[in-house]
Amino acid sequence: MAKQFHIKDEVSPLKSVILGRADSPGPMPTPEQCYDPKSREHVLAGTYPKEKDMVNEMAAFEQVLKKHGVQVYRPELLENVNQIFTRDIGFVIDDTFIKSNILPDREAEFQAIEGILSQFDQQKIVQPPEEVHIEGGDVMPWGKYIFVGTYRRPDYPDYITARTNAAAVDFLQKTFPHKQVVPFDLKKSNTDPRENALHLDCVFQPVGYDKAIIHKEGFLEPAQYRFLVDLFGEENLFHINKDEMYDMYANVFSISPNIVVSEKHNKRLNNWLKEQGFTVEEVPYKEIAKQEGLLRCSTLPLQRAKNE
Repeated sequence: MAKQFHIKDEVSPLKSVILGRADSPGPMPTPEQCYDPKSREHVLAGTYPKEKDMVNEMAAFEQVLKKHGVQVYRPELLENVNQIFTRDIGFVIDDTFIKSNILPDREAEFQAIEGILSQFDQQKIVQPPEEVHIEGGDVMPWGKYIFVGTYRRPDYPDYITARTNAAAVDFLQKTFPHKQVVPFDLKKSNTDPRENALHLDCVFQPVGYDKAIIHKEGFLEPAQYRFLVDLFGEENLFHINKDEMYDMYANVFSISPNIVVSEKHNKRLNNWLKEQGFTVEEVPYKEIAKQEGLLRCSTLPLQRAKNE
């Protein structure tokens, strides 16, 4: 019998996940080939991450996931392809897997997980229409809500960093009519990583059932930021500044409501999480962070425990 997808939120106990892979990521890109300003910055500075370091970082993350009893799938190896950020290529809401319409250059990355997805209910794998631009880093199921990071201004085509459009918001609302889809317009920059919210999970992330990490300046509309403040409560939010957003503080990954995986150098955040009673699994991920992605970006959760 086919396995069933099941994701209702960001924090329920994780059962299975696809973790990306860092071996054979291909040659260092040229500045023109970079999809985001942070990667470009490190290419120009000569500090772009090395394969060996990224492989070691992902191995440390995998070890933590397995320690907590999570089934970890890995994509098939594609030679000379960056396969770290599986979050971009798809996501699960409830019992449905949505295949992202991603940058055309990255189509092969999806093919590398098709063997894993073949074990699941094929009737529950959906491809959005072509005009729907959407990436998993912008999509967060949260109970009755689906939070969506987007960019809906007329200059959308000018930003390679704008990955999720207005059509994606409409598509999600039609596909999940029983949910409330809440869009958040994010600040974009092709050149300055401290002014660029690549995805929603770079500026916002729930931890536990009532707390969240947030970067106020990453939101273009104050009212949309205020919605999250009202929903979670000011006292339950950990506000991060531009440098902490750049260091990917918000891009943690929850194994359960009380276990959070975080980058070990992000001390101010990790101390706060511990003060709130979380078990913090600190892993090295600073090299991977140079590509403007961190722990949530490199995971594609397929099943979390059912709470009903």
